[in-house]
Amino acid sequence: QVQLVESGGGLVHPGGSLRLSCAASGSISAINAMGWYRQAPGKERELVARITSTSTNYADSVKGRFTISRDNAKKIVYLQMNSLKPEDTAIYYCNIAGWIDFVYRERWGQGTLVTVSS
Repeated sequence: QVQLVESGGGLVHPGGSLRLSCAASGSISAINAMGWYRQAPGKERELVARITSTSTNYADSVKGRFTISRDNAKKIVYLQMNSLKPEDTAIYYCNIAGWIDFVYRERWGQGTLVTVSS
């Protein structure tokens, strides 16, 4: 069993900041990639940011505003979101890819809601 526990979502004014966290636990031998995706109402889920041991990737819409980081020892991935805009409003999902129960798998968190509104 693997659990991904997300935290840090909420309501923020435009221009504000939030920091999302996602802690992974369970039968994880090694994590290759950790990332954040989001899904806005009526839209498909999209990649926000993803980090591996050698690279980071960001959606064009968040470059320069969001920063992804990870604590390998604690199996936590963070997403620092600055200069938030109303269009950043979405449910944000944590994702990991790695060796789980001796098989390479992906797992998703339950999601945390981020609302950017005045």
